[in-house]
Amino acid sequence: MPQKTKETPMMEQYLEYKKQFPDAFLFYRVGDFYEMFYDDAIKGSQILELTLTSRNKKADDSIPMCGVPHKAVESYIDTLVDKGYKVAVCDQLENPADAEGKMVKRGITRVVTPGTIMDNANQATENNYITAITNNKGAFGLAYADLSTGEVKVTSIDNQLGLINEMQNLNTKETVVLNTFPKKYLDPIRKLGILISRITDLEDNYSFDFSAVTDDSQVDTLKLLISYLIKTQMRSLDHLKAAQTYETSAYLLMDHNAQSNLELFKNIRTDKKSGTLLWLLDETKTAMGGRLLKQWLARPLIKANKLRDRQHIVQVFLDNYFQRASFQDYLTKVYDLERLAGRVAYGTVNGRDLIQLKTSLEQVPQIKSILLDIGDDQLSSYVEKIDDVADVRDLIDRAIVDEPPISVTGGGVIKEGYNDQLDQYTDASKNGKQWMAELKVKEQEVTGINNLKIGYNKVFGYYIEISRANIDKVPEGRYQRKQTLTNAERYITPELKEKESLILEAEDKSQALEYHLFDEIRAKVKKQIRRLQDLASILSELDVLQSFAIVSETYHYVAPDFVEGHQLKIVNGRHPVVEKVLGNNSYIPNDVTFDSETDVLLITGPNMSGKSTYMRQLALTVIMAQIGCFVPAEAATLPIFDHIFTRIGAADDLISGDSTFMVEMREANDALKNATKNSLVIFDELGRGTATYDGMALAQAIIEYIDKNVHAMTMFSTHYHELTVLESQLTGVKNVHVDASEEDGNLVFLHKVLPGPADKSYGIHVAKLAGLPDQVLTRADSILSKLESEGGAEIKASEDVIVAETKADMPVEEKPKKKTKKAQPDDGQLSLFPEDDPNMLKAKEVTDELSKQDLMNVTPIEAINLLYKWQQKLK
Repeated sequence: MPQKTKETPMMEQYLEYKKQFPDAFLFYRVGDFYEMFYDDAIKGSQILELTLTSRNKKADDSIPMCGVPHKAVESYIDTLVDKGYKVAVCDQLENPADAEGKMVKRGITRVVTPGTIMDNANQATENNYITAITNNKGAFGLAYADLSTGEVKVTSIDNQLGLINEMQNLNTKETVVLNTFPKKYLDPIRKLGILISRITDLEDNYSFDFSAVTDDSQVDTLKLLISYLIKTQMRSLDHLKAAQTYETSAYLLMDHNAQSNLELFKNIRTDKKSGTLLWLLDETKTAMGGRLLKQWLARPLIKANKLRDRQHIVQVFLDNYFQRASFQDYLTKVYDLERLAGRVAYGTVNGRDLIQLKTSLEQVPQIKSILLDIGDDQLSSYVEKIDDVADVRDLIDRAIVDEPPISVTGGGVIKEGYNDQLDQYTDASKNGKQWMAELKVKEQEVTGINNLKIGYNKVFGYYIEISRANIDKVPEGRYQRKQTLTNAERYITPELKEKESLILEAEDKSQALEYHLFDEIRAKVKKQIRRLQDLASILSELDVLQSFAIVSETYHYVAPDFVEGHQLKIVNGRHPVVEKVLGNNSYIPNDVTFDSETDVLLITGPNMSGKSTYMRQLALTVIMAQIGCFVPAEAATLPIFDHIFTRIGAADDLISGDSTFMVEMREANDALKNATKNSLVIFDELGRGTATYDGMALAQAIIEYIDKNVHAMTMFSTHYHELTVLESQLTGVKNVHVDASEEDGNLVFLHKVLPGPADKSYGIHVAKLAGLPDQVLTRADSILSKLESEGGAEIKASEDVIVAETKADMPVEEKPKKKTKKAQPDDGQLSLFPEDDPNMLKAKEVTDELSKQDLMNVTPIEAINLLYKWQQKLK
């Protein structure tokens, strides 16, 4: 009969811990491995490509099992967490040798989740945010933290769309909710691939600073977040900074679509950093500076005085090249102070981390000296806030060896001279090993065995090893045989075992004392975490500003002037990213002007001529200006914008199931409803996702609405040339076009923006550039001529080529003539439209409709549509 798997004490212990974290993979330490069982083993073996085995293979209910080596566990944890899973780590809390036949004591020591992972070498310049959300009658509280840097912030958001957008901008991997959180709000979050973690209750005690948060609902959201971190991390969170409140409206607003369309962080085509605004601007020298730059790009400022302060420091760096170069040299030697402080608080810092911290702090006095040497008052105010944290630097210098091992438990971390007792143990160990070396030489001389060895292993301790070929040379009674090998014999002596005892005792005591001393040093550094974080904050800000100086100097950017009111003037502006790709002398600059009367720049010109680039150029210039960077132009006068709206590109929203045109209309609606006179709106080819007349009508109506109601500065590119007449009808609309010329039938893009509308569309010319067959191009040109001359066409396809024929070209079918009745008077009047004449009846319909039209209130587009309809009837 098959065996039945017994519920062993170890498996009972495993199941008890698994109940605590049912939504996580449980890594259960057994000897040198972390084991997984049951469903965890089945799924884990597939994801991690491990061999799936089982406990009690002969049983009919054997338990699936797989494991990973404890020395390589972090890489396996990282793999699972990167794929969106949680891992609970259950460690052995005592030495199995001390268990005395009982079950080894174990416990969950940490839970690693997508939002709480501390060290990811591949994302040094990325924040890893975990969020918590609460709901109160459709309004939301949102708190977020980066556990690796200690950053904690909280805000309130009025609607679900704003919540989703903020979570997308934060690129959060995990969000925490209470079990009572309404499920209807979670589906859109889940569709974004964000892990949703639920908890049932909050902590009672918090060693966390809520003092800056006065809103009760925000405090509740913070408590939810901190409770989850306490439950999962199970260790000190002293490095978490005091919570800061923020309002999204306190910054230049850009939703996730705008950030994507403008390629601030990711290239739309490659999904990489290369080819983005971040790629252009990132000349930072530290990981923490790189993270701060991303934060500034995501949230540009709307306070002109703060922007001028940043501009001033950028100019100071530009004016002092040699000091800036020295500052950069020292800055490159500063490690990631924020994350080092986090590891100190977590208790995971090792000797090498402390040496990195010491190296970083050694640069600070030189940095301060260089910046003070510049002699600028505003820059000096930064320097005055810089704390050397010299006591921490000196402590590490006295205590930690220059090249410590990774492990802090195996010895070799603490410097000689730091602790007298440790020095004594070290001397005893060294002297013992010296005695061993001398013993080896002595025994070789006495026995005449030149290859005699003295070795050590954990099982037998120290021993004398003699090869089998030389055993007969061993003096009688000199050694005690300990172990026989295939090719050698191993011996011991009483004196050897006595020295062994002294050496091993010294090494054991030395390692234990070293770890104790290291723990004390770590605790002392931990008390200075706030000072280290403050230092990191100042250095990262200066790092970003020097990065702006490098970029501005390299590409000849200028400081923009900020003005109030509805006016904007950019002289010879360039698209910063395109210019970097093409080279300084290849990009053709263009002016952008909005005067006090202009709301809409209506941009026409051929496809591929540069309309989209021209519009993006303005948006990126605004963003650069409002983070404090100089801008790509000869001169720039800008207002402070509160919001940037974009409708660029054609793409479906696969998550919500919306079509391209629906996405287009949603984004347009967002702009029309939420834009203010201080907003910037970018509409690229709006209306192209539907039929021609539908799209044209919508485009005109939107332009009119902006001109009459919104008054936001708007760039509106279009291929509907009919819309250019709006300049003469609406005071806020101004035509500009991207110039192109035709030379010997070929289209030449000039990429120069000029006043007025484009003279015509160049679609067929662009098709020629794309390489379409000559037969197609010739036929298309013929069709276009007919359509333009006759105002409409009936399209049909023949067997050989695509054919478009107007009704005038179609053969008239001979029909028998009908006898016409004599017109009869009606109420004494002669009828002008005999009922038996179809053509006359159609004419009557047209004239009836014409007489009912209020021509003074018909738009040009509507008039064209009516004329076309009447023409078709009359034909």
